[in-house]
Amino acid sequence: MATAVAALHRVRASSLIDAIGLLLLGSVLLWLVVKFFEDPTRFINVGIIGVTNGAIFGLVALGYTLVYGILQLINFAHGDVFALSGLVASTIILDVLGLGEDTSVIFVVLGLLATLAITMPLFALVNASIERIAYKPLRHAPRLAALITAVGMSFIVQNVSLALYGVDYESVPSFIPRTDAIHVGGIVIQWNKLSVFFIVIPVLLVMTWFVRSTRQGKGMRAVAQDTEASAMMGINVDRTISVTFLLAGSLAAVAGLVYLLQFEVRYDTGFELGLIAFTAAVLGGIGNLTGAVLGAMVIGCVQAFNEGLDGTPGGDWTRSIVFGILIATLVFRPEGILGERTPEGA
Repeated sequence: MATAVAALHRVRASSLIDAIGLLLLGSVLLWLVVKFFEDPTRFINVGIIGVTNGAIFGLVALGYTLVYGILQLINFAHGDVFALSGLVASTIILDVLGLGEDTSVIFVVLGLLATLAITMPLFALVNASIERIAYKPLRHAPRLAALITAVGMSFIVQNVSLALYGVDYESVPSFIPRTDAIHVGGIVIQWNKLSVFFIVIPVLLVMTWFVRSTRQGKGMRAVAQDTEASAMMGINVDRTISVTFLLAGSLAAVAGLVYLLQFEVRYDTGFELGLIAFTAAVLGGIGNLTGAVLGAMVIGCVQAFNEGLDGTPGGDWTRSIVFGILIATLVFRPEGILGERTPEGA
């Protein structure tokens, strides 16, 4: 009898929480509709900026969601690996390849491809080395030990970036034109913004294909569901985890170059952007690749609308709003937008 009463209270509490969550979501959607009708052109242009920035966040969020899906570990060092890869990419572009604003388009394209060809395997190895040195010895330790180690590795990678590049921002010339690619009425999409999707969408498609269709990808999914059962079925768990970190490091390198082509990079860029990307992964459904990118685009739009529309708290409140979304997600829908709700204790 007592158990039934307790279960009834839990159901009622859950229903109340869901109702509050729906009320908050409805209020936000109503506000967005009002802002859209106030100035549709401005709303869409700001939204385009948000979706573009969100796509870049999504590349970083993919690395978080891959590792968490396998190890249930928040790899805080991932954001700092992303920042270091951007800094190294700037060195390759400017000092090694000598690309500049007067470089022909064909050499710019070849130079950027060469930069990826160097940074992707390099930071795949860096990320895999972090796993082998810092995380593998703690594989069977309490999760708190691995979490503290991840925070420590974040500071270590950040300080390596600081020692190599100092406190100054690094940037490269605007290789991708900032001219209008699409101009309909007052709605404008520039080439440099559009180019982000030419990278993010293929990366997401390739990653989804790899995880769902390849033997190694199926092994990753099996390890994510049950490590011990996977080992008994003949899956090499250590190799699968290493491959996951290799992929995450490669994604960090791609994100680092894409971010560098749009913005400036500094030793601590990865700290805040990494937290935003992690929030995006949680919002989308951590462990879900498509959800990570979707959550990142939502976060990007939240940031853009807060900083680009009237009647908002403004840029100083962006961080608070983003992490408020993280808290609200954990309270109202902890499995995220595309995540699957599992029974308690499963």
